[in-house]
Parts: sequence; structure tokens; C-alpha cells
Amino acid sequence: MTEVLDTAKIHKLKARASYVGAAVNVCQTLIKIGFGFWVQSAALIADGIHSLSDLLSDLLVIVAVRLGSREADYEHPYGHRRFETIATVILGVSLVLIGGGITWSVMNRMANPEHLPVPNIFGIAIAALSILINEWLYHYTKRIAKKTRSKLLLANAWHQRSDAISSLVVLVGIGAVMLGYPLADAIAAIVVALMVAKIGLNLIFESIKELVDTSLPPKLVSEIRKAIMTIDGVEGIHLLRTRQMGEDALIDAHIVVDPRITVSEGHTIGDTVRDELISRFDDVMDVLVHVDPEDDEGLFCKQKPLIRADVRSLLDQYLVDFKESIIDFRIHYLNGLIELELILPYTVSTQPQVLDKLNKQLRRMERRVRKIKTITLFFKQKEG
Repeated sequence: MTEVLDTAKIHKLKARASYVGAAVNVCQTLIKIGFGFWVQSAALIADGIHSLSDLLSDLLVIVAVRLGSREADYEHPYGHRRFETIATVILGVSLVLIGGGITWSVMNRMANPEHLPVPNIFGIAIAALSILINEWLYHYTKRIAKKTRSKLLLANAWHQRSDAISSLVVLVGIGAVMLGYPLADAIAAIVVALMVAKIGLNLIFESIKELVDTSLPPKLVSEIRKAIMTIDGVEGIHLLRTRQMGEDALIDAHIVVDPRITVSEGHTIGDTVRDELISRFDDVMDVLVHVDPEDDEGLFCKQKPLIRADVRSLLDQYLVDFKESIIDFRIHYLNGLIELELILPYTVSTQPQVLDKLNKQLRRMERRVRKIKTITLFFKQKEG
């Protein structure tokens, strides 16, 4: 289990990672693009634009983290974590556009290879330095992303890792040009651009899955299901729904319990399920538990069940001579029918003629009302 951090510390760590990344990428953008023009390397310029996209993503992360860290309110009862998801989509779209633009530009220049610039050895030095810087930045951001469980920061970390890989491609391209392959630098620029676009597409698809409430990974859902079934009092699960919101997971679970336990005991079992899942799984933020006495999915889809007011009306109709004597009644909904328990004064059980009359009226009620499976009598002695 990862270290549990409070909200303020998480926000502070996210902001720090974003500011450090932004500062590093400002320097890289200026150096790569500046030296790219100086040493005449299309690949290095493309890599500089990649670093610029990193800078834009850092700024986007800073804004998204600020918005996403706001507490839940009346209009957003689940919080504002989806702002980070939306920011990730925007980041992905920007990467695809940047990658496509670089590819289009370089391919147009490749149509006239005699006009392609020839880079020199300084480009190799800049690319090598960029590899080291971005690899360090990747590990730094990834470490904070794991601590804060931030998918947006993790995506940004991989974006920085892609910058290191693209710089490696640039290094190879420039070296190949110097060895006598004039198209190598342009090809390297296209490879870098396609890498940028691919990362953008991955971010878009993953974020869209979250926005449309795609379920958690099957392996994790299976672990959640096993954890629920280990809790005392849970006899089954007939519905389990999961979804992601930012770095947090939300769960809806319908658990089956003994149909004869009290409402308060069923509620306690449900609370136990909720607390166990939140404590056992780091990503789980909230769990909604619905307690069922049976797997009732589809039982009442064709006809409505008898509610308490309906039962009271039936008792007034069929037990007109006893309605004043009925202290209370309990209803059990099982197999699409109801089992009714009537509570009467103990004195009724001591009068054979009255009891016989009551039983006849109850049997008549059972025969005529098809939704009633059984009626059971309980007699209550006077308290005190």
C-alpha cells in the first residue's frame, strides 16, 4: 500500500513537479530550437518543438491540478478530479496536432533534398545533454505521480520520457548525416513527430475511457469481488460496477445477505464492505453498497411489489374484525412474493374461537392475494 498523503501535501507535490518540469522545458526549448537553427538540424528543431509541447503540458498540468484539487461542492458532489482528465485530453490533442505539423513540414522539405540543411557536431552534444536531462525529469515526475496517484502527472512523465527518446533519435539522425546520409536528419525529425502524435493518441483514448465511465481493469475488479466475499455476513454479489475519476476509483456494489437479519445488521455489513474496500485498495475513494436479501434482479420488472400501504389496506379489508388488535406487521420480500408477519396481543392466542376466526380470515387472504406467499402470527405479551 502506498503512503497515505493529505490533500494539501498531494497538491503541493503535484504543483512542485509541474513547476520543475516547466522550468527545465523552458531551457530545453530555447537551447534546442536556437542551436537547431545554428547547426541546421531539422530533427533538433523538431525536438525543440517537442520540448515546447512538454512546456505547454506542464502549464496545462499546473492549471488542471489547481482546478482538480478543489473540494466537492453542491454542483460537483464527487469533486473536481475530472478537470485533470479533460486536461489530459487537451494535452493529447495538442500532441497529435504538433506531431502532424512537424511531419507535414519536414516531408515538404524532403521533396527538395538539395535544400535540406546539414547539421554539425554541436547538434550531437545538445541531443546527448537533452537525453540526460529528460531521463532525470522522467524519473522525478514519475516518482511524484506514484506518490500522489496522479494519472495526469504520470502521463506527463511519459511525455518527458518520450522527449528523451526523441533526442536519442535526433542524435542518431545527426550522426548519420555526418557519416554521409543526407536524409537521415529529416527522417529522424519525422520519427520524432510520429512518436509525439502516438503519445497524444494514447492520452486521448485513455482519458476518453475514463470520461465515459469505463470499468476498472478486470484483474482489479476480480480482486475487489474477492475482498467483498471475504467479509462476514456477505452471501453473494449480484451487481458490481466500477469507474474511474481522476486517480480515484468509485464502486457500486449490490451484496446479498441473510434475508432474516434486521435492517440495522444489514446496514452494518454494508458499512463494513465500504470501509474494507477503501482501506485495502489505494485508488478507491468511495463505495456505494446496496444490501439485498436475495438476488432480486428482474424479479419485479413485470409487476410492482406490494408496499406497506398496500398491505395495510389489505389487512383493513380482510381482517376488519381484528384491525384494531394488530400491533404491527413486518414484510419480507422474497422470490417476487411477500411473507407477512403479524404481531397481535398475547390475549388473542388464549381465545380459541377468536383465534380460529382469525386463521380463517388469514387463509382467505392468502388464497385471494397471489402476491402473498405466507402469513405468520406472532403474539406479544404486555411489557412490564
